[in-house]
Amino acid sequence: MADAVVEFLLLNLKQLLLYHVDLLSGVKDQVESLHRELSLMKAFLKDSREKRSEYEYVRELVSQITVVAYEAEDIIDTFVTNAAMQKARSTVRRAFHVFDHSSMLRNVAKEIESIKVKVKEIYDKKMFGIQNLHDGESSRRSPPLKRVPIVEEENVVGFDEEAKTMRSLLTNGSEELQIISIVGMGGLGKTTLAKKVYTDPSIEYHFYNRAWIYVSQQYSRKEVFLGILDSLSLITDEMYKMNDEKLAIELSSHLRSKRYLVVIDDVWTMEAWDDLKMAFPNTASGSRILLTTRNRDVASYANPEGSPHHLRFLTNEESWELLSKKVFRKGSCPLELEDIGLQIAKKCYGLPLAIVVVSGLLLKKEKTRDWWKKVANDVSSYVARDPKQCMDVLALSYKHLPDHLKVCFIYFGIFPEDFEIPVWKLLRLWTGEGFIQQMGQECLEDTAEEYLEDLVDRNLVLVAKKRANGRIKTCRIHDILRDLSVKMGSEEKFLEVIKGSSQSHSSLSLISKYHRRLCVHSHFLDFMTSSPSGPSVRSFLVFASEEMELPREHTSFLHEAFRLVRVLDLKYINFPKFPNEIVQLVHLRYIDLSGNFWVLPASITKLWNLETLIVGTKARELNIQVDIWKMSQFKHLYTSGLSCLRGPPAKTRKDNEDPFVRRNIQTISTVLPDCCKENILARTPGLRKLGIRGKLATLVATNGDTSLFDNLAKLDNLETLKLLNDTFPIHPSQCQIPGLPQSYKFPSNLKKLTLSDTFLDWSHISTLGMLPNLEVLKLKDYAFKGTQWEPLDGGFRLLRVLHIGRTNLEHWNASGHHFPRLQQVFLKHCSCLNEIPFGLVEVPSLQNMELFWPTPAAAASARTIQQKKQGDIKDNVFKLVIYPPDI
Repeated sequence: MADAVVEFLLLNLKQLLLYHVDLLSGVKDQVESLHRELSLMKAFLKDSREKRSEYEYVRELVSQITVVAYEAEDIIDTFVTNAAMQKARSTVRRAFHVFDHSSMLRNVAKEIESIKVKVKEIYDKKMFGIQNLHDGESSRRSPPLKRVPIVEEENVVGFDEEAKTMRSLLTNGSEELQIISIVGMGGLGKTTLAKKVYTDPSIEYHFYNRAWIYVSQQYSRKEVFLGILDSLSLITDEMYKMNDEKLAIELSSHLRSKRYLVVIDDVWTMEAWDDLKMAFPNTASGSRILLTTRNRDVASYANPEGSPHHLRFLTNEESWELLSKKVFRKGSCPLELEDIGLQIAKKCYGLPLAIVVVSGLLLKKEKTRDWWKKVANDVSSYVARDPKQCMDVLALSYKHLPDHLKVCFIYFGIFPEDFEIPVWKLLRLWTGEGFIQQMGQECLEDTAEEYLEDLVDRNLVLVAKKRANGRIKTCRIHDILRDLSVKMGSEEKFLEVIKGSSQSHSSLSLISKYHRRLCVHSHFLDFMTSSPSGPSVRSFLVFASEEMELPREHTSFLHEAFRLVRVLDLKYINFPKFPNEIVQLVHLRYIDLSGNFWVLPASITKLWNLETLIVGTKARELNIQVDIWKMSQFKHLYTSGLSCLRGPPAKTRKDNEDPFVRRNIQTISTVLPDCCKENILARTPGLRKLGIRGKLATLVATNGDTSLFDNLAKLDNLETLKLLNDTFPIHPSQCQIPGLPQSYKFPSNLKKLTLSDTFLDWSHISTLGMLPNLEVLKLKDYAFKGTQWEPLDGGFRLLRVLHIGRTNLEHWNASGHHFPRLQQVFLKHCSCLNEIPFGLVEVPSLQNMELFWPTPAAAASARTIQQKKQGDIKDNVFKLVIYPPDI
């Protein structure tokens, strides 16, 4: 962790010296000297990496460097904060503060000198100590070979008989509602078995109404019920406004006449079952609840008359089978490693989680007997049947992570248990934290995504959902692994988690010195009223089970408590007004706020470090007065509502260059069509995602030979475009756009396009078919109108995903050559469509078709396609979902 701390501090100092030297008046020389000294410490940290686990002396030096780096960071950031405030004061006010400012300069200079003495002392010890440690041996090792990523299917071992038993319990027996429980220790595979059964074709056929929901120690009844309704595709906007009691009644009403299967994963207490059971009616239709828990008492309480299914440990043979599949994929184990591999598998004591983690460790290293013997020796001392000791196995995997992945793994400790993490948000948090280092010209977010995929490959992070293009959409981390990240984070002063009501108000306000990240998982109002103080906190994140209102008198607590904060995530806290004090937090890089905001004030422009701004507002319109053109680090703007973004001043060129071009900006979503002017889009050549919401007729209307839409063609890096025709209070059918611009006017690299309420005639869709790189097309409600769609030959050459929402389409005629690479088709509320084109059976890549509330004829045609596809052995992966299933 010391490596990451020093690396980030060096980067921070470099940016200050290059771009904000005016804020270092009087201490510039000391800061430059500190940068040189810490650069030497960085070299020491690199050279000592292999020695830390062997020598206490080296570990002590590394610990000292961490403390010195934290002290230096606090002093520099505090100085910059005060200097920025001094600079912002009026001349008169500045005069009143000149004495304090001068005094602060002298104190900072003294502290920096003190730190330099410590760094010099550590450096001297480093030279002596490392020299002694390196006598008689090479100080360098050859770098490990980089493994080419391999795509594999999930390997599930030892659950065939278990799954057969569970299928029988679910489909046979009484027609009364039954609660069936899977019980076992953490990491034994309860969720894996439940998922295997849940996705079994026979179960999908038997239970057309299925839902899966995660429950943990901290949960919200409302979120659980909403999650089940969403999983059943019953969710409506109105339901989000209901309380938990009404949602339970709504869910029970929907399930009352149906046979259903609901999996409730990771239940911790009997009280949790009491909270949820009222939503599941017993209608004698053969419905089942499948519950997973670590606690047998919970299972017995949920079903006093039945016996829970106790998940067994894997046998030695099954353990070796799982380990060899994970390590060698479809290959076989070399004979010289087989005996050691059997030892490793045996010493995992049948715990799948331990096997998976250890196999991920073996997978990342060269496969030599010496290395495997070392792992075998460690495993034999670490793994036991007690889940607590499994921590040591997980710690073994953590210790062998590269430094850049260690900090990313520990960061998962900030999220609550069983939290499904949006990957887009995780990547922006990582970059805002400074974890991702620039690699050539590659985008930081792309590098961050590679880090995440590496953690997935090492079996440390679970993929929850994938995007249509195969990339990870959401992820999560197993509870035991999360416990490890919290444990390691606390030891390294990396993070502190506050949750539960057991902590007293006085203890809530005491934030340990040097803890850099503070996460509040519950009882936020108690925490806030305890007058917290975190002078060293750089990240403050709140995760609440449901949205809460912040009392107006407490809106200024952020500036008072966390003056040096860089990451601020308060999505679940509803501010009554925009917290203007936030602009004094000059180190902010990431902001996520919610509230009843009409205006984003221009004062936010003062946050020169800001990279990501996410604002959720209950107001319909949002006036963005922030001048992002003066913010050199700004990358991502996400707003709800109809947002008006101002452009920079009139063209001003200096040395034939436009000073307002911001190549860093990657996301603008969502803004009004009027904002798509040349003086805005021409200044964002690196834009990757653009959301436009408002009267789209304004966007495509021509003035002479040009339109605002023409400006999009210059966005060569744009991959995602949303066009939402919001014409409130006029119905969008009365403000439909006349047609689409010609295909060459669309961004050349466009891969994903979403249209909503555009009421276009189906004849215009041929324009979209000509987009050369289009992979995902989402036609939301009333994107197109008309009874007939006749695709043209030669279009949609790369299209993989097609969504069609509400429309009056009746006849869709298509053959395989119209969609040669189509993989997924989603149709929702196409209440007039008579038939799914049988020609789609000719598309070899088609794997998934989902129909929600189709006509009986369309449902029948889809089943015909399914029979044909599944009749061909090559196409046995085809999956059809129809809701309601009895259509």
